[in-house]
Amino acid sequence: MTELRGDEQRRRNTSQDTLRERHTARARSASARTAGACRFAGFAADPGSVVAVPAAAAAKAANALRLSADAVAALTAGSPDPAADARHARNAAAAAVLAAQIARSHGVNQLCDAAYDAAVKASLAAGRAAGRDGLGASDPLNAEAEAAEADAVAAATAAGWT
Repeated sequence: MTELRGDEQRRRNTSQDTLRERHTARARSASARTAGACRFAGFAADPGSVVAVPAAAAAKAANALRLSADAVAALTAGSPDPAADARHARNAAAAAVLAAQIARSHGVNQLCDAAYDAAVKASLAAGRAAGRDGLGASDPLNAEAEAAEADAVAAATAAGWT
């Protein structure tokens, strides 16, 4: 196994730090969308509502908020790891889909449908960025995920989920 030396190690660390910043920004954005959608649907963060298999909307909202917060918190732990960091961003985006589904059921209109669809697209793009083809380090896949996240934010804002 070849060890990295000097400049090469610094470039690798800088690249991993940059990737972590990108993944963290997406995760925080998705987490904000989760919170906004839950507020729109009338659900605030209630840790007591978290259950293993949520059936009620309040429990689903609580779980989405917890999953989203856990994903963001995980990005501050340990050293940067593009694959793991991208998975955390993907998890935050997936939690945002659950919250969007709940919000959509409380505001049935075209803007809510569009916000839900955009959340699904952002989650799928985050999944591709975290997947085996990119492992969190693919610039094109990360750019696609960032663009989809921006679209999801715009759609959530238009639906009043902010």
